[in-house]
Amino acid sequence: MAEAPESEPVPSSSEIEVLVASDVKEDDEGPAPKKRRLSDKDSSDKLEDRLGGILCCAVCLDLPQAAVYQCSNGHLMCAPCFTHLLADSRLRDETATCPNCRVEISKSTASRNLAVEKTVSELPSECKFCTRVFPRHSLQHHEEKICEERLTGCKYACIGCEWRGPAHEAAGHEAACALPRRSAGDVLAVLAAAERRAADRAAPYTQLWDMLSYEKITFTDLQLKPYRTDESVHRLYYESSRFTAFGHQWVVKAFINNNQGDPTQSAQREITYQLIMKSKSVCPLSVQWVWLRGPYGEARVRPRVAAHAFREDAADAPALPLPLADARHADRLLASKAVHFRSHELLSSLQDS
Repeated sequence: MAEAPESEPVPSSSEIEVLVASDVKEDDEGPAPKKRRLSDKDSSDKLEDRLGGILCCAVCLDLPQAAVYQCSNGHLMCAPCFTHLLADSRLRDETATCPNCRVEISKSTASRNLAVEKTVSELPSECKFCTRVFPRHSLQHHEEKICEERLTGCKYACIGCEWRGPAHEAAGHEAACALPRRSAGDVLAVLAAAERRAADRAAPYTQLWDMLSYEKITFTDLQLKPYRTDESVHRLYYESSRFTAFGHQWVVKAFINNNQGDPTQSAQREITYQLIMKSKSVCPLSVQWVWLRGPYGEARVRPRVAAHAFREDAADAPALPLPLADARHADRLLASKAVHFRSHELLSSLQDS
């Protein structure tokens, strides 16, 4: 590297000098080439990288994907980590605190930071298939609909083709796919299996249409209240008050990670429930129930039909998983102050049973 003339200031340690050849033809004794100063910045010093380090979640240390919450001192938490902290404090029977400053956090004290959410949505991010860079708010659309390297399936998957590959190779595969040239008898078994799966998915909705034809539907608003076991771990469980349906007394119980000794040691939350008949039944009583998402609340429930024949020796239905749309919705339920649900009693089912 050429030595800097005395008339020019000496560059700092964060700058380097690059020799740039002049367009003018020079002889051996001509003036020295011009010097240009460039900032010695690597990729880690880019503005988006510096912002990413500032705007990351204080819990998972990653950029938030959706909502951003902050404590009263301004420390940021992404929505999944925020609800996980609240759920974990409920399981431990403790007060939730910010992981940075230990100030108390709750749904009432924490607030959304819309400026950070909009800023993060504009930061560049790489496509996981083609490694091209897009703003984060348009990245999902690119990966799911536009990217030629995204993984996709054959359009003949409905008749049994299991090919998976890049989107730009799909047209070539479909032109050579052997499935369309098979006889109807060869694909009959595949179509029959698809029809069975479709019927299973449609079963809850078919039963809902039947409910609309009943003469009278009564409902009871209930609340799952948190309790603690008498064991050394003091595990959390939920239980409703007694309610009447079909001439009997019932209770609903819910448990968190029932297969683990200490649910706080796992990031995965699973909620199971039991429908328990408290009154004695003279004869077997077959009951069906359907889980649906209510008009309020953040937790999403997949429609699911369940049934059990209650007898004197089998008054407790088996523990079943609550059909949540996503495992993260379990944290949303635990983070809530109360879990409300509504029991509907269909009077005509008494005649059917």
